[in-house]
Amino acid sequence: MAELETVLEGLAFGEGPRWHDGRLYFSDQHAHQVLALDPLGRIEEIVRVEQQPSGLGWTPGGSMLIVSMLDRRLLRFETDRSHGPRLAEVADLSALAAYHCNDMVVDAEGRAYVGNFGFDLDAGEQPRPANIVAVEPDGSARVVADDMLFPNGTVITPDGSTLIVAETVAGRLTAFTIESDGSLSDRRVWAQLSGAVPDGICLDAEDAIWVACPLTSRCLRVAEGGAILEEIATGQAAFACMLGGDDRRTLYICTSELDAPAVTVARRPGRIRARRVDVPGAGLP
Repeated sequence: MAELETVLEGLAFGEGPRWHDGRLYFSDQHAHQVLALDPLGRIEEIVRVEQQPSGLGWTPGGSMLIVSMLDRRLLRFETDRSHGPRLAEVADLSALAAYHCNDMVVDAEGRAYVGNFGFDLDAGEQPRPANIVAVEPDGSARVVADDMLFPNGTVITPDGSTLIVAETVAGRLTAFTIESDGSLSDRRVWAQLSGAVPDGICLDAEDAIWVACPLTSRCLRVAEGGAILEEIATGQAAFACMLGGDDRRTLYICTSELDAPAVTVARRPGRIRARRVDVPGAGLP
């Protein structure tokens, strides 16, 4: 098996990696940037998001959706012929999300499922239940799941029938059936992880999920039920992962030694590391 290599360093805090149109897109949260990295190692700033970007996704028409964390909004990045590239608000989620919005997944119809912290993690507050908000393409938003313990990385299976989300504080992956109107039902534990705190996740073609685990500096390949199929030591804390490349067999992992913005912006400890794997990515994102 190929070794883990560093493909990019000098980031403040990388999160939300997505493979799209031949490039790896991701948020450098603490630097307030959405960036794209091509296979030759060239990096481009796509847009600045002053209230911290997090989860990324694309509508069926090709517009990029971006979670703006601190002001709890879903934004659309678009190019206007008159005014050039700009950010437009899709939905203000501040009345629905209890605290910072975080990761999301966008389905094949352009509906975004957005999670949030639920409590002030940086201030050391005790965890409180949070929710998942579904935002329709027209910007209307509603809560589709509640009593979630820090809903984080989220995937949708290739047939569009199942949404699986990492509940970070609960140490588990939780699955829902996606109804025809985008509602979520039949909540169930997909995998309970022992000694692991799941953050970002991605799905592969054998229905296993790669899970970034920051507290143990690992990336785990997990089967439904919780069996660990493979484990990668990442050196630094692993916060998110994505299967990409032309064949979707390159596992990209966002890592960092630190996650405090006051420190990461100055030290730039964030990296993106990569390794070839046997099973390609599948589903969304």
